[in-house]
Amino acid sequence: MQEDLKIWEVSAEDKLTEIIKTKLNLEERIEKWLERDISILSPDLLVIGRQVATDYNGIIDLLCLDSSGNLVIIELKRDKTSREVTAQALDYASWVKNLSAEKVISIAVNYFNYLGKQETLEQAFQIKFEREFPEIINSQHKILIVASEIDISTERIINYLSESYQVPINIAKFNYFNSNGRELLARKFLVAPNQVQANIASKSSRKPNLTYEELEELAENNGVGNIYKLIYQGLIDYPFWTGTTRSAIAFTGTGKKRSVIFNLIPIESSQELGLKIKIYLTRLSEYLNQSEEAISNFLPNIEPIFQEEWSGLIVQGFFATEESASDFLTKLNEARSNTI
Repeated sequence: MQEDLKIWEVSAEDKLTEIIKTKLNLEERIEKWLERDISILSPDLLVIGRQVATDYNGIIDLLCLDSSGNLVIIELKRDKTSREVTAQALDYASWVKNLSAEKVISIAVNYFNYLGKQETLEQAFQIKFEREFPEIINSQHKILIVASEIDISTERIINYLSESYQVPINIAKFNYFNSNGRELLARKFLVAPNQVQANIASKSSRKPNLTYEELEELAENNGVGNIYKLIYQGLIDYPFWTGTTRSAIAFTGTGKKRSVIFNLIPIESSQELGLKIKIYLTRLSEYLNQSEEAISNFLPNIEPIFQEEWSGLIVQGFFATEESASDFLTKLNEARSNTI
């Protein structure tokens, strides 16, 4: 149900003067305000793209990342009809849902370069949210339509999508007031933001992260239990943070650069191949202050997976025996001792 927001100015004499709501001259101003300070929508947003072209000949006004690594599409109504902007936003969402991590990073880097910022998405994320860049990004997405006026039928559509199908879509309505040259802006969400988040949670197909006990049991069941315990015990002696995902245990560097360095992946291990390990080689090189080539000499038979701008070279391999695992830990400890 639409509500008529009114504002009164209280004078020094305790008199009330109504401030008349006016048409916002050029809704493009909202886009500039949002890009300059996205917190007027939410403090949990990092702008990573403006005027982002989709593969379907569309242009997303603003593309953001939240602190969970989920993408947020922000679409401004401008001179489009309310129904047009809703259909357009849903079309953009059909493109965004399939974006790979590499594509998201590329969009962000291009945008940062446009702004003259020499930083990676990982760095921008850590500065904004003061937390490690998530290992999985874009597992979910949200849609936020921004407008100064929305008709009743569009409100019904948005409420229907949200309530009946738990679509994570919302409207942020801005009312603009001008009083003797003083500009005021008021914001109101159609759907409570916590309800949108609840819709995401209810539709999420993501399973919870495995526990340490479940990962150890997986290693045992896949015939690499002893190797897993050996490597795990060897690595926790280092100043690493540890955490789990749905398939692995992650060892993360401490200090300002809290980035994953090792992943032990028992779910993809076997008695024939051994314990699978993924290594962020560039990060390990920086951690040990040694060249990537020197470090590669004491790793198991590894193969490159890919190289990303925000994480460097990533490799993977298998520890086939306890002896190879022990040799790796010994050489890793020697390399670390040389840096102290």
